[in-house]
Amino acid sequence: MKEEPSIYGLMAEFNSAEELLRAAKKARLEGYKKMDAFTPFPIDGLTEALGKKKSLVPFLVFLGGALGCLGGFFMEWFANVIHYRINSGGRPYNSWPAFIPITFELTILFAGFTALFALIFLNRQPQLYHPVFNAPNFERASLDKFFLCIESNDIRFDSRKTADFLKGLGAQVSEIAS
Repeated sequence: MKEEPSIYGLMAEFNSAEELLRAAKKARLEGYKKMDAFTPFPIDGLTEALGKKKSLVPFLVFLGGALGCLGGFFMEWFANVIHYRINSGGRPYNSWPAFIPITFELTILFAGFTALFALIFLNRQPQLYHPVFNAPNFERASLDKFFLCIESNDIRFDSRKTADFLKGLGAQVSEIAS
C-alpha cells in the first residue's frame, strides 16, 4: 500500500503586493504564526505582518568586527612590545598610531567574513530543495506573482479551514507536498 505524501502547507497566490500584505496581516490576526511570503521585490511592512523576528546578523557582524579590531591591535602590540622589541628612532614600543592601518583592515576583514558565514548559517544554505518549489506557478515568484505559504505544522492549521480562509482573501490556493 502506497503512503500518501504529507502536506508541507498551503500556498496562496496573489496578483499584487497590496493583496499579499493585506492577506499576511489578516492571517496573523487569525492566529497563524508559521507562514512565509515569496515576492519578486521587497515589500515594506511584510516582515512585521508575518511576525518575523529581528535578524541576528547586525549583532554578529559587530562582534566579528570588534574581535578583528582587538585581535589586530593585540597582534601588533604583542609583536612590537613583547616579542620583538626594536627601538626605532627613539619612538615608544607601544606606538598605537602605527597600529591603526592593520587594526582597521582586520576589523573590516573579520566583519565581512562574519557577515558571510552568518548569512549562510542563519539562512540554512545551501538548500538545494524546498517543498515550496513544488507549488504550481511558483517560478513566477521571481517575476510578477506574490505567494503566501502557511505551513502545516502551525497550531491553527486545518487543511480545509485554512484553504477557505485564503480563498476568502482572493487567492488561488494549492497544497504543497513535502
